[in-house]
Amino acid sequence: MVVLVTGANGQLGQALQSISGNHPEIDFVFCDSTRLDITDLNNIKQSFKQIKPHYCINSAAYTAVDKAESEPEKAQLINVKGAENLAEVCKEYDSILLHVSTDFVFDGSNKIAYKEEDSPNPTGVYGLTKLQGEKAIQETFDNYFIIRTSWVYSQFANNFMKTMLRLASERDSLSVVNDQIGTPTNAVDLAEVLISMICHTERSRSAYLQPTTSNCQTEPVEVFGIYNFSNEGKCSWYDFAKEIFEINNININLNPIPTTSFPTPAKRPAFSVLDKTKIKKVFQVEIKDWKESLRTCKI
Repeated sequence: MVVLVTGANGQLGQALQSISGNHPEIDFVFCDSTRLDITDLNNIKQSFKQIKPHYCINSAAYTAVDKAESEPEKAQLINVKGAENLAEVCKEYDSILLHVSTDFVFDGSNKIAYKEEDSPNPTGVYGLTKLQGEKAIQETFDNYFIIRTSWVYSQFANNFMKTMLRLASERDSLSVVNDQIGTPTNAVDLAEVLISMICHTERSRSAYLQPTTSNCQTEPVEVFGIYNFSNEGKCSWYDFAKEIFEINNININLNPIPTTSFPTPAKRPAFSVLDKTKIKKVFQVEIKDWKESLRTCKI
């Protein structure tokens, strides 16, 4: 089973590489943008012709939320055209696409956790282009999993946790917003879930192709579509920072502030907790609480 991973040098790409050795049944092929540029359709076709992947995990994306406001064309090219290109080539090669999306497709006006069927309403360029990328995939073919996630961090690349630890080494005090509520997601947990989804789909296909009397199916159970994934629980960015410092035994004067005191070019969702009922039911995955998972993340 060959799994192609785009965006190999990004946070999720590195997280997938860190656990790939735990899955010898999968032949991973990791491609950074110099080897596979998702904005170049011909480049993708050449790569797929050579690699012949059964699955493609697209972890390549334009994720600079604030910068996207001044670079909408670049965000559009990567997040929309890139997603569409991958879907087109996946269709041609009968590959299954796992595409990572974001909580930023929602406006944050909910008071309860967002479900997959809730209406998206992005408030900035980043969220809009990620939503348009989702739609481009859906309009191209059916064999896709779109996984929306939130507040991703890890020991890899740039993220909130690493920024907090860096700033704590430079300053005696920090101010962090406390009125944006969401759920931190360990990139390694996200990587594990993506692999679980692939393995689940393969088992389903095998059971269909080689039915037994004890496990007979009339058709493969492939539940393509949109899924939410994050760790369990919820918190503010202030709560997240506080937990990071406590786990790492860092003493710092941490001050909670409202979003109005920290203006940014892009508006953030005030509430972006995701409901994970669907992914837990369909793929039988167990999800760690965000605090528990944070304790396992060491730089």
